[in-house]
Amino acid sequence: MRIAVATLALVAAFSLPASAADQVEKAPPSGAYKKVSELVKLPDFLPGLGQLYVDPKTLPAGPFLAYDRDGRLVSTVYMLPVEDLSNKDKRFDDLAAPGGKVDHVDVYFNAGHPGVEKPHAHVVLWHVPKAEETRVAAK
Repeated sequence: MRIAVATLALVAAFSLPASAADQVEKAPPSGAYKKVSELVKLPDFLPGLGQLYVDPKTLPAGPFLAYDRDGRLVSTVYMLPVEDLSNKDKRFDDLAAPGGKVDHVDVYFNAGHPGVEKPHAHVVLWHVPKAEETRVAAK
């Protein structure tokens, strides 16, 4: 239930000015973002997500910016710890979509991985149509 509420809250405010979206449209993004594979033991490209960048100070939740093999932004990902989602006192307010307009949202469970070891929910804010998710599929 909390995941559904968090998703609805995310969908409510998914538009940033074009200039903000332009700064992250191509990899590598500007600002404090770092390649996740240089921060933790993960491959450069994760099938289903792509190449991820994050501002380390926003860990573990993110946002993570996900790029296809050509360095084009496809999604913004949040990794929200399950223990925080089940805590009535924990909130995830004002979650942004640095990539701008969101086409659709996926939410799914992940048992943990390097960088976000605890069980968490991936909240994927797709900036591309469903048919273009293949840009980050396994080859």
